Amino acid sequence: MLRRHFITLALPLIAAGCGATRGGGPRVAPGYESGSISCVPYARQRSGIALRGDAWEWWGEAAGRYARDRAPSRGAVLVLARTSRLRSGHLSVVTRVVSSREIRVDHANWAPWGTGARGMIARDQPVMDVSQDGDWSIVRVWYPRTDAYGTTPFPAYGFIHPRSA
Repeated sequence: MLRRHFITLALPLIAAGCGATRGGGPRVAPGYESGSISCVPYARQRSGIALRGDAWEWWGEAAGRYARDRAPSRGAVLVLARTSRLRSGHLSVVTRVVSSREIRVDHANWAPWGTGARGMIARDQPVMDVSQDGDWSIVRVWYPRTDAYGTTPFPAYGFIHPRSA
């Protein structure tokens, strides 16, 4: 009797363990959460800022509708400019201000091609202001997969705040 109860209880656990191994569910790259979303809808959802268009277009679209400046604050959206490496720009939502030169952000789809992390979500990731004047016009962004800041400095427009202009 005891043996039958053990088998009855153990069998589902063994089967569940098999399902969690290779091919048993969505693979998640180190430092990321599963997801399949780009930075624009993710930033819109997290911040409540109701703008449309590519990430780089948000800065102009926010004019007269939302407060914009170069000072980070919790809940604000950091807008990275369009470059040859960021053809659509990029958006990140500030989760906390660590210092005058460092913030933490949540963002989606921040991973190089071929890493298996495209479209995934990274939370509480460091971003560092590397601009000469300390005005957040140039930043370096953390890459969870390498556990380090990226080597490329990215130009930034600034921060869009969820409050009206």
